[in-house]
Amino acid sequence: MTARVRWARGGEARIVSIDAQAIVLRSTVPSPPGSRIEGTVLGATPATLRVKVHASKKQPEGDFVLEGRPLDLPRELRERIDGLVREGA
Repeated sequence: MTARVRWARGGEARIVSIDAQAIVLRSTVPSPPGSRIEGTVLGATPATLRVKVHASKKQPEGDFVLEGRPLDLPRELRERIDGLVREGA
């Protein structure tokens, strides 16, 4: 299983990596540096994920790599997402 996010303003992303200070996602939609993007982590218990975007890079496949910092992320949710990322690796 992979850690997936559905953005509040449309689009989806797959979480590539996460720790307390950084998150990397592959997103179907871009978000400019400095912006804050919010979505729902999909799964048995949906949860809100907010990210302050530091970089958004278009990939040859047509999606975007978003790099940023998670905002107001409880440790329990970070650990849950990290577990999903490790399962999907």
